[in-house]
Amino acid sequence: MSSSCQTSRSSSSGWTPRENKLFEKALALYDKDTPDRWQNIAKAVGGKSTEEVKRHYDVLIEDLKHIESGHIPIPNYRSRN
Repeated sequence: MSSSCQTSRSSSSGWTPRENKLFEKALALYDKDTPDRWQNIAKAVGGKSTEEVKRHYDVLIEDLKHIESGHIPIPNYRSRN
């Protein structure tokens, strides 16, 4: 596994599933043209600084790039029945 993948996983380990969901919702609500986007997202998540939110976003983008380039396989999620 590449060091960037290990970095992204360790960076994201400080985020709970609830915080990640709030982060995702806030990203959809506050697009790139929103003034004070990162401050608004940090407030929506709660308990995270603007810098932590920006870093989390950067990690997300890097992970997406690795997945899209084929370096990381798309997970095979099984439905829970």
